[in-house]
Amino acid sequence: MYPANASRSHAVLSVAAHRRDAELSAGVTSPSAETPSDPTEYFGCNVFDDKAMRRYLPKDVYKSLRTTIDLGHRLDPAVADVVANAMKSWAMERGADHYTHVFYPLTGLTAEKHDSFLDPDGKGGALAQFSGSALVQGEADGSSFPSGGLRSTFEARGYTAWDVTSPAYLMESPAGMVLCIPTVFLSWTGIALDKKTPVLRSNQALNQQAARVLRLFGVEPSMPISSNGGLEQEYFLVDGSFVSARPDLLIAGRALFGAHPPKGQEFEDQYYGVIPSRVLAFMADVERQLYRLGVPVKTRHNEVAPSQYEIAPTFESGNLACDHNQLIMTVLRKTARRHGMSCLLHEKPFDCINGSGKHLNYSIGSKEVGNLFAPGDNPHENAQFLVFLCAVIRGLHRHAGFLRAVVSSASNDRRLGANEAPPAIISLFLGDQLTDILEQFRAGQVTKSARKRLMNVGVDTLPPLPADPGDRNRTSPFAFVGNRFEFRALGSSMSAADALVALNAMMAESLDFAATFLEDELGSGKSSLGEAVRKLIETVMEEDGAVIFNGNGYSEIWQKEAERRGLPNYPATPDAVQVYKQQEVVGLCEKYCIFSRQELKARHDIQLEQYLKTVHTECSLAIRMARTQIYPAAIRYRQEMASSISACSALGIPAGMESLKELSSQIQGFEASLKALEDLSLSVCWSPDEDNIEKSARGCLDHVIPAMEQLRQWADGLESMVADDLWPLPSYQEILFMK
Repeated sequence: MYPANASRSHAVLSVAAHRRDAELSAGVTSPSAETPSDPTEYFGCNVFDDKAMRRYLPKDVYKSLRTTIDLGHRLDPAVADVVANAMKSWAMERGADHYTHVFYPLTGLTAEKHDSFLDPDGKGGALAQFSGSALVQGEADGSSFPSGGLRSTFEARGYTAWDVTSPAYLMESPAGMVLCIPTVFLSWTGIALDKKTPVLRSNQALNQQAARVLRLFGVEPSMPISSNGGLEQEYFLVDGSFVSARPDLLIAGRALFGAHPPKGQEFEDQYYGVIPSRVLAFMADVERQLYRLGVPVKTRHNEVAPSQYEIAPTFESGNLACDHNQLIMTVLRKTARRHGMSCLLHEKPFDCINGSGKHLNYSIGSKEVGNLFAPGDNPHENAQFLVFLCAVIRGLHRHAGFLRAVVSSASNDRRLGANEAPPAIISLFLGDQLTDILEQFRAGQVTKSARKRLMNVGVDTLPPLPADPGDRNRTSPFAFVGNRFEFRALGSSMSAADALVALNAMMAESLDFAATFLEDELGSGKSSLGEAVRKLIETVMEEDGAVIFNGNGYSEIWQKEAERRGLPNYPATPDAVQVYKQQEVVGLCEKYCIFSRQELKARHDIQLEQYLKTVHTECSLAIRMARTQIYPAAIRYRQEMASSISACSALGIPAGMESLKELSSQIQGFEASLKALEDLSLSVCWSPDEDNIEKSARGCLDHVIPAMEQLRQWADGLESMVADDLWPLPSYQEILFMK
């Protein structure tokens, strides 16, 4: 009787298909499609790296620039013009005619404004110019970026400043090449309006305190000690036509409605499975582009959920790792569109299966001193390692709330606590070996540490295989994994910078404590270095050992035990961001010059604003989809069913009345739930309390989100009842399993 959404869905899908066909006919292929087959021949070819600097810079300028990069010395202003001219020559030889200062505003996204190298020569022609001042500093309109009150809307001036420690690169596209220069973004008064500035500040603080500890062990580092990061990026990849036909996926990045398919991930047949050929072609394309950008991607594989995948690079300095992760997300999205697909970075795009995270593998060290989290073969005798381990334990226990706050968002709240995502309670997994060593110290008798054992596989052709002293814990938010810590609470769409800053800050404060403790013990003349370290371990284990938990983080028992231990539990964003106001966090950030009180408050306000805007958008979408797509489909099906039953009754055939009653009851519940959500949207979402953003966010958490979930239950019930040819939205079954 009815065409059942045929006109709209046909139009949407036709537009999507036409767009892809148009791109292909215009020659929009992979920028790296004609690269050599050997990636070692082109790795980093689009990066102004050490090799390029050696070739394009005079020796004295190269040496001065390397001193700044390697040793952290202040940049010599005299070299800026030479470096700028060299960058311009290098970029234009490769086809670039524009440059941009790339920065990361408090949206967490990447921002850029393109400027041409060309300037009129006054004679009807143009000259290619790029000065040192243009390289070092730029100006951007900051009025439309979130600032949390750091500046007034009418005060628009913002400055970008070159981060010399992160190399410039060329971003390729069908439109040409652009020279991209990583920068910080500051207000006219010097306040940080970005994600990068606090990373650089926190690395400075970390270096100062780590160097103090190392000096006690006779190590005088000449190179800065900094954080290192390895970011495992999870994402979903689905056909772009499905996203075009679903307003929720298109606008909100997640499916607000959708009945669970007959099969999800319960068969455990997706994880590490054979990568579908279409997906593999996409992955290979992504990797070729990232290799050219110098991003050392190492791993690709199927993740646990259907249509979920992962890409991971090797370890890099923390600052560069954050920049490269932003590049990875950009390349994933752009490349997916070119392949007729859509890359979903939302933390929980589909309710019935795993969400996506971004595991931050964290360590500290330098090329000079190595990895300071490496325990060695005999960790119980490695006093230096044990001091840095104590700093982790103390820092995580005292600043767990800060670490939880920086990974708070409306989308990540949906992910934390199940399906391989860690709980909101921040705890530390050390494993059997390190836990046993620390308990030996606490007991005052340190004799040994567990060693790697050999597994006898039981197959004659296989040799005995070495096994680590302890297993991994997939439910822990912060776990020791051999020579680094894996922070697993970070959301897939988030900038990694905030988490890195919080980790660096807590480490700086705890290393400061450790250095002062050891200096006092040694200065008194009562203790040797070994005895002072033993006292430090005993103190930390006694005061901060409560954060160590090697069990199941999903269990209800742990929830009660964590409360007994006094560990903070912030299940949602409105709870977690209150930590920014705590004096402990304010004092921590101000003492080490990472955030001012004003900058912390701004981040509190921005996260709540983003939370409100997310819930508002999803609520508006849910109401519109329910009112204009789901409800009409249900009414049409009920009319068809009623007409059929009436015709059967006229022939004396009793049939379908119970189904009709059940459908009508479901529609009635759906209508009532929709009306309730519409009323709430007017009182909470549409008219938020601007004078009390916290009250508005709490209203969304306590009332709007539960109402949306209630509406979804009725809608998903209707999807399971309405005839398939009438249902207006692509189903989970189609989205997740059609590739």
